[in-house]
Amino acid sequence: MLQRTRHRSRHFRVAVLPLVLLIVSVATTARVAAAQGTAFTLDAALNAPFPSGLVASPGGAKVAWIFDAQGSRNIWVAEPSANGSFTSRQLTRYSGDIGVEIGSLVWSPDGGTLVFERGGEPNPQSLPLGTAPAQLWTIALTDTAPRLIGDGGSPAIAPKAHVLAYSARNSLVLTSLDGTGKPQPVVRDMGRIGSLNWAPDGSRIAFVSSRGDHSLVGVYELARKSITWLSPSVDRDVSPIWSPDGSQVAFVRIPAAAPGPFSSTRTAEPWSIWIADAASGKGHELWHANSGAGSRFYPLEGNSAFAWGADNRIVFPWEGTGWVHLYSIPVTGGAPALLTPGNFEVFSADLSSDGRRIVYSSNQDDLDHRHIWSVPVAGGTPTPLTTGPTIADLPVFTSDGNSVAFLHADARNPMRPAIVSQSGGRFGAAKDLAPQTLPEDYPGAKFVVPEPVVFRSPDGMMIHGQLFLPPGESRDARHPALLFFHGGPYRQMLLGANPMGAYSYMYAMNQYFASRGYVVLSVNYRGGTGYGLDFRVPPNFGPSGASEYNDVVGAASFLKARSDVDSKRLGVWGGSYGGYMTALALARGSDIFAAGVDYAGVHDWNGLLKVYASAGAQSASDSLAWASSPLSSIKNWRSPVLVIQADDDHNVPFNQTVLLMTALRQQHVPNELIVIPNEIHDLLLHRSWLTYFQAQSDFLDKHLRR
Repeated sequence: MLQRTRHRSRHFRVAVLPLVLLIVSVATTARVAAAQGTAFTLDAALNAPFPSGLVASPGGAKVAWIFDAQGSRNIWVAEPSANGSFTSRQLTRYSGDIGVEIGSLVWSPDGGTLVFERGGEPNPQSLPLGTAPAQLWTIALTDTAPRLIGDGGSPAIAPKAHVLAYSARNSLVLTSLDGTGKPQPVVRDMGRIGSLNWAPDGSRIAFVSSRGDHSLVGVYELARKSITWLSPSVDRDVSPIWSPDGSQVAFVRIPAAAPGPFSSTRTAEPWSIWIADAASGKGHELWHANSGAGSRFYPLEGNSAFAWGADNRIVFPWEGTGWVHLYSIPVTGGAPALLTPGNFEVFSADLSSDGRRIVYSSNQDDLDHRHIWSVPVAGGTPTPLTTGPTIADLPVFTSDGNSVAFLHADARNPMRPAIVSQSGGRFGAAKDLAPQTLPEDYPGAKFVVPEPVVFRSPDGMMIHGQLFLPPGESRDARHPALLFFHGGPYRQMLLGANPMGAYSYMYAMNQYFASRGYVVLSVNYRGGTGYGLDFRVPPNFGPSGASEYNDVVGAASFLKARSDVDSKRLGVWGGSYGGYMTALALARGSDIFAAGVDYAGVHDWNGLLKVYASAGAQSASDSLAWASSPLSSIKNWRSPVLVIQADDDHNVPFNQTVLLMTALRQQHVPNELIVIPNEIHDLLLHRSWLTYFQAQSDFLDKHLRR
């Protein structure tokens, strides 16, 4: 979805149709599918539980994660057995498609207890009295029910005591881990407190105070009940990490003038790594990025790689070569060592408990898959832990260092937790941690294997995509065809299910379209990740010229040139930034596209940039931003469109849909509208996803199938 830096990533929502309408629609689809010999229903394509939040325990070599099973979110754990295998089980017992999230899993030092955050402000069920604030809970692995701690988030457990620190509004709070004590606020701050990190001896807590246009790193000392600010400045200081002896804190400093999202500026005042004395707060710059490529800070997509490793080396991500890679540098200074050389990107990473190795995911040797690798913190030859046509991401070391857990998928199997273990110094094959959770009717065996394609846009840029072809049909037949555009835009669709929930569901949607006789091209347009800095930050992008429309034209030309595509039945769909791409395609190319579905799209850049202005996004002139907006071309828009948005969207303001619908009505453009009350950008309710996808399928069938 379209990325917003000021808010915790929330989920996609769509205006929920009345339940009776949804049931009728699904039933109708089932009859049509049966009549046409379709291999599976949309409901079946989305019925696999989706994993997230994978974390390893500090002790006991255990791992935990969250499963979202058709809207019911629960914690699962996997523990090693005597024979070296892992046994998994469901720990919590929440039920129902009620739109309540679980996140922020944190293990106790001994691996016997988990703390987690549940709930929050969204009210997708439209409960008359609303919902409770986000709450923290604790549950022991031997318990049958969790225990409430209180309202709050960002939990962090002391390394040598059963003490929990967390943030509540603008306060730092301490309480007992078992939830029996009374929570005690120890810091009340003018900023929003987060990124809590205990010192190794448990005597201090480092934290970030976000204050709008800048952020500070502070250290709270329990014994003295005092705060020490670490070299405060006008910049954004983030990600505090402790030295092994607890005397120093390192953090990332992002200059105040750094470009915000949706910018075509590749360079900036260089970001830097600082180290400060935890007692005095006095700090110094350890390293700063070079001018040019990599001077603008770009974090990893998943688990952080900013870590204090063995032999006093700090590991960090940097795209100084034009690709996101891992580096390490001695705390005494010097030139950083490149740990992951090559023309590929690193997406997530984790440090081993002894601090000597980093495990990470990358698209080395295969830009449209991802694999798990391991490399020494001091440098050396990376070792692949997974291979083949799979997508593996978000790895974590177990506490004993003998195993690495991660999420993986392929073209026909959904994203699921897995583990690789070593014997004799060599890692074996990946094994699923919870194979029993895959529904018997999951239709992955009927999925097609998408083909990787590369095509040239009119301005010469090479664009990657995944081509889904209808199964078992003659290539001589002429099919309706669809272009799909992901959100973000800092995202990448892959040759299989995606590590992010929304995009995993959208991958399943494209499989469903293929099963119904559509040719589908999923387009990794410029501005996305996976293909280097020059691709992710292209010239004249977004509000600075909409150069990505070239990729719309190039993708359409690619499909129209195929003998199995009916060029008069070409449609387009996408959500968030993909909704912007859809609206842009329909506004500028109604002679190309017969219909489209726009979920939560951007329609007027000036309005959106005002919302994101505190993140530095207002980089284009008002006139250029307007010219780059779909609404500026509304007089050319003739193709029918289905517009969908949730009205509690904190990523794309709902006003963007208000503006579009007003303009469409004035221009008498054929349109349909679904508003989902109280849902958010990334939909929380499973039935909201079904509503969105089913309405989309029905709309495109009406206009493209004949």
